[in-house]
Amino acid sequence: MNYRAVETTSEYVARLETGAEWRTEIETLADDVDADAAWFTALGAVQDAELWFYDQDEREYFPIEFDEPLEVASCVGNVSLLDGNRFAHTHAVLSDPDGTTYAGHLNEATVWAGEVHMRVFEEPLERAYDETTELDLWL
Repeated sequence: MNYRAVETTSEYVARLETGAEWRTEIETLADDVDADAAWFTALGAVQDAELWFYDQDEREYFPIEFDEPLEVASCVGNVSLLDGNRFAHTHAVLSDPDGTTYAGHLNEATVWAGEVHMRVFEEPLERAYDETTELDLWL
């Protein structure tokens, strides 16, 4: 296990704009507050979404697409640097009108309503390729 202590510098709350792209809104917040490392939680609703499932045997993401309104029951993630740009690694649990839930890596979604809380870390986190998982991981 790799770990290190982190110091927080600031915390923000934000409302995501209706019609905007969910992850882009979080990355824009990180850009606006100069967050090279952060942890965030969010909730709300989306008009459509694409979740990704990472197949550990195939070592690739497979999309799960939704073209319908969904509740964002939970959204959690972190901001780090990937190839010099701020990247919001985002996971979400979405639910449909019947209460059926879907979860995974949130690749994209159109905001209907969203609220986010972001805690910014003092030191940056940078992602690098990990040969074991074939993912870009930090630490």
